[in-house]
Amino acid sequence: MARSMRDIKRQIKSVQNTRQITKAMEMVAASKLRKAQEKAEAARPYSLKLKEVVSNIAAGSVDGIEHPMLVSRPVKKTAYLLVTSDRGLAGGYNANILRKVTMLIAERHTSKDEYALFVIGRKGRDFLRRREYPIVEEITELSDTPKFADIKSIAYSAVQQFEEGVYDELYICYNRFVNAITQEPTVDRLLPMDGVGKAKSHEANANYEYEPSPQGVLDVLLPKYAETLIYSAILDGKASELGAKMTAMGSATKNASKMIGELTLTYNRARQAAITQEITEIVAGANAQS
Repeated sequence: MARSMRDIKRQIKSVQNTRQITKAMEMVAASKLRKAQEKAEAARPYSLKLKEVVSNIAAGSVDGIEHPMLVSRPVKKTAYLLVTSDRGLAGGYNANILRKVTMLIAERHTSKDEYALFVIGRKGRDFLRRREYPIVEEITELSDTPKFADIKSIAYSAVQQFEEGVYDELYICYNRFVNAITQEPTVDRLLPMDGVGKAKSHEANANYEYEPSPQGVLDVLLPKYAETLIYSAILDGKASELGAKMTAMGSATKNASKMIGELTLTYNRARQAAITQEITEIVAGANAQS
């Protein structure tokens, strides 16, 4: 049965209201994305300088330097730190990284005793909890521009437990920001940092004097460097989340506009048919009286 003009008009109004909401959400995401990008870029110089100093110590510039975070050991248990969002309406942002992580776990592990998960974000936590994955620690309700203090507890816990031998590997899983349209699901091995100590960076040519000793400095800097890498990944993930939201809401706004156009055309046709029917009935009535 054909819909009445009143139903079509009501649907047009509903889609127009939805378009207003998605357009506003797109603009908000675009504004927040700019701030998130600026914060991610501002954190990079600190990370790069830490890497330079750590590489200078660990790459053989000083003899006798050792640290458990630089040495690979037999892998008995692996930890994954997963970055997702607290809310939806972000396209495939969460689904893509969750699919990549669950496939990786299925390929690498045969038992839940072989791995554990540190989770940032409500979406990831709920997804993994429903499927009974072993979550050892979680953080939710992060702001769109998180501070290091907001994630320090989970970053410190993951790094500390690796140092203590609870886990033999630590991976960071997040969406790497390319641009507002593209976010790449990424899984990087964070610990051990065996690659840092194998070869000295060609760019790290500065000479340093270490107090109280190179080993003491390395003992302090390596955990901080690992935590900084985690924080940088989270900032990258937040920028990716906002880019995905902006793109998703932009697509929703375009689809709403297209739907409004189609419904308006349907409404006009129904209105034209109703007018034609009325004219036909008037002419038929006039002919009947003549």
